[in-house]
Amino acid sequence: MPKMKTHRSAAKRYKVTASGKIMRRLSGKGHLLAHKSSARKNKLSHMGEIFEGNIAMVSKELPYKKYSR
Repeated sequence: MPKMKTHRSAAKRYKVTASGKIMRRLSGKGHLLAHKSSARKNKLSHMGEIFEGNIAMVSKELPYKKYSR
């Protein structure tokens, strides 16, 4: 049986924590930053957990997420 391939764009977008949660960047930090407050931009710098409805889809793209730390 051949090895499964990791979806490379998913591997770059998501990080897996030690407890197995899949984290992502928060949206809204790419451009149009002049009118956003410093506090708002600082909060957008943190990582957020992915929506529970997308866990199955993202887990399929990261078959070796157990070892991706």
